Amino acid sequence: MMKRYPADPVFFLRVILILLSTKLGTLLICGFICLDTKWPFIHSFSDLDVNKREKILQRWSNTHKSLIPMRVVFVMVKLMCFFIFFSLTNENSENPSWEAIGYDGRRPNDGPVKPRKQRPLDKGVVETEKESDATFMELVKSKGLEVKDSEDGFYDIECDVVIVGSGCGGGVAAAVLASAGHKVVVVEKGHYYVPEDYSLLEGPSLNELYENGGLLSTLDGKITIFAGSTVGGGSAVNWSAAIKTPDDVLDEWAVEKKIPMFGTSDYRSAMEVVCERIGVTQNCKEGFQNNVLRRGCENLGLMVETIPQNASENHYCGSCCYGCKTGDKKGTDSTWLVDAVENRAVIFTGCKAERFVFEENGGRKRCRGVLVTAESSTITRKLRIKARVTVSAAGSLLTPPLMVSSGLTNRHIGRNLHVHPVLLAWGYFPPVPGTPDGKCYEGGIITSLHKVKSAGEPSNRAIVEAASMGPASFAALFPWVSGADMKDNLLKYPRITKLFSLVRDQSSGQVREEGKITYRLNDIDKENMRVGLRQALRILVAAGAEEVGTFRNDGQHIKSKGIKSSDLEEFLDTVTAPGGPKSRVEKWTVYCSAHQMGSCRMGCNEDEGGVDVNGESWEAKGLFICDGSLLPTALGVNPMITIESTAYCVSKKICQALEKGKFSD
Repeated sequence: MMKRYPADPVFFLRVILILLSTKLGTLLICGFICLDTKWPFIHSFSDLDVNKREKILQRWSNTHKSLIPMRVVFVMVKLMCFFIFFSLTNENSENPSWEAIGYDGRRPNDGPVKPRKQRPLDKGVVETEKESDATFMELVKSKGLEVKDSEDGFYDIECDVVIVGSGCGGGVAAAVLASAGHKVVVVEKGHYYVPEDYSLLEGPSLNELYENGGLLSTLDGKITIFAGSTVGGGSAVNWSAAIKTPDDVLDEWAVEKKIPMFGTSDYRSAMEVVCERIGVTQNCKEGFQNNVLRRGCENLGLMVETIPQNASENHYCGSCCYGCKTGDKKGTDSTWLVDAVENRAVIFTGCKAERFVFEENGGRKRCRGVLVTAESSTITRKLRIKARVTVSAAGSLLTPPLMVSSGLTNRHIGRNLHVHPVLLAWGYFPPVPGTPDGKCYEGGIITSLHKVKSAGEPSNRAIVEAASMGPASFAALFPWVSGADMKDNLLKYPRITKLFSLVRDQSSGQVREEGKITYRLNDIDKENMRVGLRQALRILVAAGAEEVGTFRNDGQHIKSKGIKSSDLEEFLDTVTAPGGPKSRVEKWTVYCSAHQMGSCRMGCNEDEGGVDVNGESWEAKGLFICDGSLLPTALGVNPMITIESTAYCVSKKICQALEKGKFSD
């Protein structure tokens, strides 16, 4: 776990822990609280009584602006301790704390899963993490590819199109291009899993299926970032929300941003094709949290919408964020990539793209493929995949660093990153008559949505949806104010509903180097998020919550059963969108993001975007982008359908160009 944190904070934490193990170090860091009138007069941190240690941690959490580093230490220790405590399991996949807090990590609908004779992608998958030099070349040849052991130390593989990434963008592009008769190779750094492989255990699932094991954040620690990193990418771990691109967003992109594709019937047809292929349905069964959201909205007279899902109407697993154990959710790993493999595409897993291969032509570069490193230590040579067309679909966090490391210099590459930042609210519903049935980790994750608008304004200020959190993630993010308070709230975990306020951010960030993400919220987004958070709290109260609160570090909450409207509004006036752990304020919070987009956006010219209106690089012929980084602005809703539809249109244009012989040079 420590390896996933940036080196500088980890080094600082090590120094602090070493100092705390000594008496003088504890005196230096903690002050007079470690002094005693009796021998030995000075105590090390571990020798202090629990009450004093608790006071020290409280002081670090609420520290003065001059001692922000100690707050960072507090955040790291809190995250690691709670996450490990609630995610660590024994050989039987059990954790004794789960029974104490009423959590069943196995889910009621698992049942025995029979191993299948052949997995859907077996015909075309090369799992390099399982191979060696002795087996690699023969396996690749058996998949129908030409491979040579070159004299300069590479395995040379030839194809028509190479795609980096297998998520919402890459999976669709692979299917479209392979079905047109082109030889397609997909490079994926994650591994291939099928439903019977998913453990549904929070710790192992985050480690196996998410970028940086689910422990990724902006450099200042303000925003925790969740992004898929497996075959299927985000579509394998997202929350199944299948929302089409809003009309006002399409109009903005087509007219204001001057990108014709988004104003065409072809794009709208693409959305229909996408929805049909991934089995979108309209009326999935709702679970506890979404029932709370719906009930609260109805009691307030607010409009609540049903969110379509890329799963059957009987889908009720509640654990799709750890991979869909039932196999009901239709990610690219079980749809588009299956289509691609049926048309002779080959998927290399456990392979990381290092840089694109360019040929200098005196002016604009010509992209000739990509250099790839296999995860397996027994494959000693790198892969050089040569192609007429190269597609980067590594996602908004990885496509820009790959382009920058390859030498591309357009100023928009790695900038304009939008993340749909969210703030969380919570409400506790005792299991008594009159409150919704169920537990927070059961049922469809996102099936209801409320749009927060200002009177007379057509656009949303924010949207309110339900959030999925296992006990480890919940404990790591939930505000700690004391040991007793934390225990009390964790005992309520199964009946705590988490709602979030999400904004279509005008703010933006940068990601030009892998894992180094910066982002700064502007005042407009902060205010919209605050308005959404206040509305989420109203909804929880209206649904019958006994107690509601935010995730601010001071444990901001109020007893809400039977509360007067004036008292509630007085509490809501104290709700803000505060800074992050490194901000120089006493009250802070941690934001979250599960949607990243716009970091290599389309533009009508080089001054407006990193690629052109067809998704092709301005600087390198034959290099296309086909993921969320293409989107011109933030979207404002869950982006799966938009990314897949955009990828569908871009890949269709690539097919047309290939048919015309544009990339035959």
